Amino acid sequence: MDELNHYSTTYRTEHFFELSADLLFIAGFDGYFKKVNPAACLLLEYSEEELFARPINDFIFEEDVAITCKNRENIRAGIPLLNFENRYVTKSGEIVWLSWTSMPKKDDQLVYAIAKNITHTKKLEEERNELLTSLKKINNHLKKLTYTASHDMRSPVNNLLTVYSLLDTSKIVDDETLELIEMLKKATEGLKQTLNNYVDNISHNDSITTLVETLALDHTLNTVLQSIKSLVKDSKVTFITDFSLAETIIFNK
Repeated sequence: MDELNHYSTTYRTEHFFELSADLLFIAGFDGYFKKVNPAACLLLEYSEEELFARPINDFIFEEDVAITCKNRENIRAGIPLLNFENRYVTKSGEIVWLSWTSMPKKDDQLVYAIAKNITHTKKLEEERNELLTSLKKINNHLKKLTYTASHDMRSPVNNLLTVYSLLDTSKIVDDETLELIEMLKKATEGLKQTLNNYVDNISHNDSITTLVETLALDHTLNTVLQSIKSLVKDSKVTFITDFSLAETIIFNK
């Protein structure tokens, strides 16, 4: 009966080994595979005999051999290996990424390992990194373009303000004309401030910290209303505001 139970347990273990979709390995401390499951042979494109005949390092991607050997020394010292990633080269020359969990059994000088094929995940990571790099280049280009445009536009705006300063409004008797000139002057001043803010924001965004300051809500609102004064006047809109509960806010201007 004991012999029958042993046979049944062995049979179930072998069945699990053969049917597992993950790559299952038993390797010796001597650096050779001792047993592999069909999933490993299928992915690596080698037969069992071919995998047993050569050192494990022969199947590892050359750039990953050194780090793999270093971790193998830890396994020989009895330290389990968890979530270790390296690359193998298939028989046809394709590179596959594997994530390993390896448990040593020092008494038998053996290592029991499970590997998952994470090649697809690595390719997605690579594509994502390439996309992020591309987006960063585009963003830098747009920032440069915005900075240049804002910087270049400040000169004609300053020229307009200079013209306003040269105007002798004392000779203008028409109130509507005076109001129009004042509106144009304030709009130009607002445009200058906006351009300055664009340039400052681009500079601040390149730093780790964002510049914040105390802003008066009524002043901010009045600045906006002044910039659209003609629209407010034409639409006959009245604004009723009350900032008594929160007159200021600490924020980026």
